[in-house]
Amino acid sequence: MIRRILLAALAACWLALPAPAAAQAWPSRPVRIIAPFPPGGSVDQVARLLAAQLTLQLGQQVLVDNRGGASGSIGTAAAAKSPPDGYTFVVVFDTHGVNPSLIPDMPFDTLKDLAPVMLIGTSAMVIAAHPGSPYKSFKDVLAAAKAKPGSVAYGTIGSGSLGHLAMTQLANQAGVEFNHIPYKGGGPLTTDAVAGHVPLMIGTIFLATPQLDAKKLVPLAVTSARRYPGLPGVPTVAEEGFPGFAAQAWWAFLAPAGTPPPIVQRMHAELSKALKVPTVVERLSAQGMTIEAGSPERLQAFIQSEIGRWAKVVRDNKISVGE
Repeated sequence: MIRRILLAALAACWLALPAPAAAQAWPSRPVRIIAPFPPGGSVDQVARLLAAQLTLQLGQQVLVDNRGGASGSIGTAAAAKSPPDGYTFVVVFDTHGVNPSLIPDMPFDTLKDLAPVMLIGTSAMVIAAHPGSPYKSFKDVLAAAKAKPGSVAYGTIGSGSLGHLAMTQLANQAGVEFNHIPYKGGGPLTTDAVAGHVPLMIGTIFLATPQLDAKKLVPLAVTSARRYPGLPGVPTVAEEGFPGFAAQAWWAFLAPAGTPPPIVQRMHAELSKALKVPTVVERLSAQGMTIEAGSPERLQAFIQSEIGRWAKVVRDNKISVGE
């Protein structure tokens, strides 16, 4: 009882502080950003880019802590269970909106145990082939899958990832069967795709751009509603026979639920500032990201809509983390 009274009194003190005063006292020590995927992938790159800029802005070191596994849910759980004191944040990927329907008995509630800070950005995905593969267009991929069901293998960053769900939808619509090869993040996926160990990959333009620029992968189609300006000669999946199809990846910044509102507001303001720095904008835009920088309220509504959108795909196709 005494502990509850003390906690209530502490919470009241935080709320009583004016937002600028409470935020001004923070941070007084290093801040941690959890990247719930292995090094080398897009989440890791976004986290490190923002961490470097926030270190300059906040005057305290901002560190990246990679905790990969289970479609990002392991690292996100670590963030959700961290003290809500403003010294732990997490950068989540689009799998964050899929995991509630994909992973049974998750150790945290996606909507209740994390506080939204900002939708950082969105990106089209690209279906790309190894230069030595027989696939020169997405129509070639479909033709091969129709001729021999299950013969066409493609890699993704993991089971239940947006790339996995998008390809599942396309297979359903085309009446074909693909062979899904899940990896533990974007780094391992691109390594195997470039080496030719998997003939096709689907991932964000953010992830694939370095390999596309180096001609180590060949783009076949993009998943955005319109052609991506950086790849003007590459058709959309919709143009390849799937009218109206679109699926975009996204990245968001979250805090443990209960993080003092003044700190959430301050971090949102600092992220907004960081996402206007020309070098940051250039690096994110060059790799296919459209910067959103939306409000916490917008992010919460967006996550809710993503959960609803992909739950049906997971349910109808009986997709599980073991696939």
